[in-house]
Amino acid sequence: MATESPPRPRSATPSTIPPKRPLNFDDEQHIPAVSSPLNPDATTSRTRKAPAREQREKKESLKKREAKGVDTTRSATPDTQTSTKKSKKVERPPDVVRPLRYYTKPPNPSDFDPPREPIFNPVLSKVNREFNECFEHISNKKAFRYTNCIADPAFPSSRWFRQTDAEPFEPRFSFQEASSHILFDTSGRSITTEKGFRMARANVCAREGRWYYECKILSGVKPPNLDPSLHPQHQDSSSMSGGHVRLGWARREANLDTPVGFDAYSYGLRDVSGQKVHLSRPKDFAPSNNSFCEGDVIGLELTLPSLALHRKVVEGSYNKAVDVSDDLDPHPAGEAPEIIRDRVPIRYKGVVYFEQFEYSSAKDLEDLMNPAPSLSNAAVAAKDAAATAPPNPNHPSIALRTLPFSSIKVYKNGMLLGTPFTDLFAFLPPASKPAAQQGARDGLDDGMLGYFPAISVFRGGAAEVNFGPDFWCPPSDLTAPGQEEDDNGDDDEGDDEDLQDHSATALAAKDPETQKQHAHGRHSRLRGMGERYVEQIAEDVVYDLVDEVDFWMLDAVDHPDAASGMEGTAALKGRSDVGMAVGMETVGLTELGGGGGEIKEIVQEEE
Repeated sequence: MATESPPRPRSATPSTIPPKRPLNFDDEQHIPAVSSPLNPDATTSRTRKAPAREQREKKESLKKREAKGVDTTRSATPDTQTSTKKSKKVERPPDVVRPLRYYTKPPNPSDFDPPREPIFNPVLSKVNREFNECFEHISNKKAFRYTNCIADPAFPSSRWFRQTDAEPFEPRFSFQEASSHILFDTSGRSITTEKGFRMARANVCAREGRWYYECKILSGVKPPNLDPSLHPQHQDSSSMSGGHVRLGWARREANLDTPVGFDAYSYGLRDVSGQKVHLSRPKDFAPSNNSFCEGDVIGLELTLPSLALHRKVVEGSYNKAVDVSDDLDPHPAGEAPEIIRDRVPIRYKGVVYFEQFEYSSAKDLEDLMNPAPSLSNAAVAAKDAAATAPPNPNHPSIALRTLPFSSIKVYKNGMLLGTPFTDLFAFLPPASKPAAQQGARDGLDDGMLGYFPAISVFRGGAAEVNFGPDFWCPPSDLTAPGQEEDDNGDDDEGDDEDLQDHSATALAAKDPETQKQHAHGRHSRLRGMGERYVEQIAEDVVYDLVDEVDFWMLDAVDHPDAASGMEGTAALKGRSDVGMAVGMETVGLTELGGGGGEIKEIVQEEE
């Protein structure tokens, strides 16, 4: 008989009851763990983001502040009497863009004399003129530009030097703005060469308005049906080949060892067939067989819009629908151009010149002259269509923007041949930039950016320019110097004639072309480049005075107790921000960012 097993003892009741599973917020809301069509955001709603912590302000420790020399003492209650007193320190003027300043040695006594005349060495006689080699002067090359300067005691804050010019004091070819193989006559208005095409630019440029100059072919293409018996000077066979001449307008970036029209920076005309040349591409624009021969007078008229409209183009705010006028007349009043000239006086063969950075060619314009080879369809489609568009006033590339209302007209012996060029390239910064080198600053206009009369000659070709006022074959609408004052003056003589012609003038004014001419004022009238030369001299004087006053104000702010002259110079020399330079290259040259108070020291050896 089996025995019954004893009953199992009952476990004792636990002394503590285990806690229940904690319920989180999702369980209380009865949110399912798996998303469903009725609750597709179940997974995202279950996750709760932790609240973002506030960032505490990090303060430096007491030791760091003591190491920096910061006063750790608690500031006392400000004294109202002391704080109300005005400080004697003069506040510096706000930061503006101004020229860089350089510390140079005091001028020599000879620096106060006017620049000496150019030295000519006779080379050849041609067309009843003696052509000379001009030497003992500096030439513009290697990304630098040089202008004559003179020491003046009235300009101590500008280091005593201001701009001037050398004889002859008239509009002519510039001896610095010419190829080294160009030969000049003593007046500087006639040139020739024994080499290939070489260029020479004038010493005056056009920036806005309508301007005119003439060029006479002295030696070049012979007239058709030339009878040697009637022209003894052409009897020998060698004289029948008189070389070639090209003429036109060029910017400062144009290469002087090339013909006019070689690149995008010049617009030229060939003497053969009278073709227009730009980007080295000759094209016809006038009747065929219209060559420019010896004895012909070729007139060139340049039209440029106002500088105000020009700035709209380079700044990207030009609107064809709104800007429907060249804005030349009425001329904008009270708008002064921002002219900044970073230049330093240097000594070359005993003569002092201003040296400054020259503007260089842009890659976009070089690519326009030498286009890249054709790309595949995929590569062409990938490129932006706007970037490959032809030059226009709203082109994405500033260098490829053109000027509306700009053109070049050509006259032959007083007769209009046509308008070979329109929509010229813009030249104001940033369309023009200096070469990328130490110390060069972009976006600055030195007042001499524009289009220059330019002539290039080839192997015996010779030409003479005429900038007025006595032109050989002037156009009918050319304004003589002072004529606009006579037209607008209160001259009592001729009042009766004005009254008699009033009705005829009113009838003629109904003609649209006459209305357009009457709308023109002083700036939109056609004038000779000789008048522009006078304006350019006045502008240079004003710019020199503005720079002197600006530097004088900076000296008064930084050193109010420093006397003018040598004492002020000694005080400025002791400044802590004076840079050093060796030779003609500055060491540690930094952009001022508009301050202008810094002075760079130049140590140059005599040559």
